[in-house]
Amino acid sequence: MKSLILASTLAIQGVASHSIFQDLWVNGVDKSNTCVRMPSSNSPVTDVSSNSLRCNAGTKAAASKCSVDAGGTVTVEMHQQPGDRSCSNEAIGGAHYGPVLVYMTKVSDAATADGSTGWFKVFEDGWAPAAANKGAADNDYWGVKDMNSCCGKVDVKIPSDLAAGDYLLRAEVIALHTAGQAGGAQFYMSCCKFFFKRSGDVVLMRRGLDQLTVTGGGSNSPATVKIPGLYKSSDPGIKINIHSAVTGYTIPGPAVVAGGTTKTPGTGAVCAKTKALRGTNDIWDFASM
Repeated sequence: MKSLILASTLAIQGVASHSIFQDLWVNGVDKSNTCVRMPSSNSPVTDVSSNSLRCNAGTKAAASKCSVDAGGTVTVEMHQQPGDRSCSNEAIGGAHYGPVLVYMTKVSDAATADGSTGWFKVFEDGWAPAAANKGAADNDYWGVKDMNSCCGKVDVKIPSDLAAGDYLLRAEVIALHTAGQAGGAQFYMSCCKFFFKRSGDVVLMRRGLDQLTVTGGGSNSPATVKIPGLYKSSDPGIKINIHSAVTGYTIPGPAVVAGGTTKTPGTGAVCAKTKALRGTNDIWDFASM
């Protein structure tokens, strides 16, 4: 009977607490969803062999490309319902605990790229034991809990030595509340399109037409993995029962590349508490760094 009640509770939570990465900040400036390929719904992907694992299913084209300086910080923002940026609800609720991961892929044109190019990881916030917890891993520290404490925001430092050009950035939550069996994990992801410029570059971009010129560039081209192919449903960080005690957790995917960020859950905020500049999406952007 208890098992039936737990299963029913988790099913209700799963339906009620779906979510979307839907907004992006660049160095503290709010770009809203202008650079985000918005999924058609807030439902998760559950098939790790599907092409939808790249940037989600039924995505809409982003209105523009965002720019970021060498070593700059982008902030991904997740909420349960499209257009909702309130902090009164958890970014993803229903005890959807799990890691928060961010990947990037270099592409020839972020407006048309399909995500079939190789990806590398630039951020991860996984699991850490809570000293006072003697029970289920639900009560430990998780990347999702860090994100929820920041109103759905996660700061991601872009490695400063990446080659200049167009990129897709893929933010992902792997919810593990029903991951005790293969195929039970839920993957929530969105892709943002942006271009990366290095110090000394001069950039001219007319956003309405997605025109840009980028000169200069770095030399770092990290090793990559393909999506799908990145995960298996049997991976220990994907097939796991977090409703019992665990002694460790293997974060899915490759290691974070040099210059990226590995966060230990529960050890500090994953976002700057003040985000002051909203809606500054100018028609023309000039940058001379």
